[in-house]
Amino acid sequence: MQSQNPMIADFVKLMNGAAGTFAGMTREARESARERIKETMGGMDFVDRDEFDAVKDMAAKAREENEKLSARLDAIEAKLAK
Repeated sequence: MQSQNPMIADFVKLMNGAAGTFAGMTREARESARERIKETMGGMDFVDRDEFDAVKDMAAKAREENEKLSARLDAIEAKLAK
């Protein structure tokens, strides 16, 4: 007496093989998508947060200096107008 049907055993082997193939395809698709995203993002000019903060601080200092110089210029022009 056979406890296992050969047809069922073949079907199970086929399904195991298909599952392995599907897992491999999924892994390959995921890696391919990651590579495409890296290539796309790599071509763009993004800055680090530290660089952004440094430029932001520089702009704030420049703005303050500009306001001081503008006030001095207004005072000089007012003095010359008298």
